Amino acid sequence: MNKGSYILILKLEKDLKITRPKEITLKPGYYAYVGSAMNSLTGRIKRHLLKNKKIHWHIDQLTTQARIIGVYMFVGKKIEKEMSEFFGRYLKGIKGFGSSDIQTHSNLFYSPSVHEIIRLLNEFYKKNGDLM
Repeated sequence: MNKGSYILILKLEKDLKITRPKEITLKPGYYAYVGSAMNSLTGRIKRHLLKNKKIHWHIDQLTTQARIIGVYMFVGKKIEKEMSEFFGRYLKGIKGFGSSDIQTHSNLFYSPSVHEIIRLLNEFYKKNGDLM
C-alpha cells in the first residue's frame, strides 16, 4: 500500500519570498506542511526531499530553501483535510498555500517552536485514533 497522507516539518532560516501563484513572504521559523499522495506516497516524499527539482507546487518553492527536519506518514489514509483543519485551529495558516484541491484555509502552518508542532502532532494522534 503506497498511498496516504503526510506532514513535513520544515525549518526556514531566513525570509523567503514565494512568487506563485501569488506573492507571499514566509518568515524564519518552523512550518508544518500537510499533504497527501494517493498514487505514490514514498515517491512524493522523496521528491520533497530533493533540493534540485522543477518547481511545480507551492511547497516546492519552500522545500528547495528550507530544511526538512521531520516527515510523518499516515499510510493508507487520506486525512489531509482533517489534519489541516486541526492544525489550523492552533497555528497560523498561510492562506491558500497548498490547499487548492481540498476545501481548507491552508496546508502550511507556522510556529516559532518545533516543539509546538510536535505537541500538536501527538495531540492529533490521540484525538483521531479512529482515523488511523
